[in-house]
Amino acid sequence: MNEVPATSESAAPVSPKNSRSEWKTAVLVFLGIVATYFLVAYVVMPLVWKRYAHRHPGLDNTPGMTVAADGHLGDPINVALVSAEADLKPVMEAAGWFPADPLGVRADLKIAADTVLSREYRAAPVSNLFLYGRKEDFAFEKPVGNNPRQRHHVRFWKSAQLDDQNRPLWVGSAAYDSHVELSRTTGQITHHISPDVDAERDLLFGDLQQTGRLVDVQLIADFHKTKSGKNGGGDPWHTDGALMQGTIRPATSP
Repeated sequence: MNEVPATSESAAPVSPKNSRSEWKTAVLVFLGIVATYFLVAYVVMPLVWKRYAHRHPGLDNTPGMTVAADGHLGDPINVALVSAEADLKPVMEAAGWFPADPLGVRADLKIAADTVLSREYRAAPVSNLFLYGRKEDFAFEKPVGNNPRQRHHVRFWKSAQLDDQNRPLWVGSAAYDSHVELSRTTGQITHHISPDVDAERDLLFGDLQQTGRLVDVQLIADFHKTKSGKNGGGDPWHTDGALMQGTIRPATSP
């Protein structure tokens, strides 16, 4: 019986077409990695850094809402200024916002009389609201007409943290008093605010822009996760969720 000689099967030759396809795939993967690197390094990260590099550290532990003396929620926080304390009052006055008188019997009687008689009281007191466990450090207002029942106002609290240039942050709540009536929660006579607190935020920064001393303005998106609610007086409010932060340039700066 004749034996059939064993034959070895030769490997199938690699097609030049398949080799070119694999080479193109490798090149595309490499180019994709390079493109992703440049996108992250030169587009995404600069945007992230731009957002957070100038965000004052004082905002990190700042609540989104103030609290009234009776424990009810107050007005939302919507503005913040990086400023030396000595510069805050002068720049606010230059913008047309005046320091509010402290609460007291004399001021209370004056605002009541001026409201009834429609007389201007541009330093009318504001009720105390609390943040960081204390009442506001400063309050300012911008009169509307000749009657204190309507006015723009803002309260500021100084944060404990300083930035890398040792500057404090003044966290604020700006709102527009639209009218006076009984509180919907306590029955006391009080101002009631307009619901659009973003409009007041924008108005304040617009006035500060006119002084020529407001720089580095930025909107910090999603500062508020809850974008609507009611304050202690029962007034509804709503916001786009952003806080506006800016820096007050010292008066001696060129």
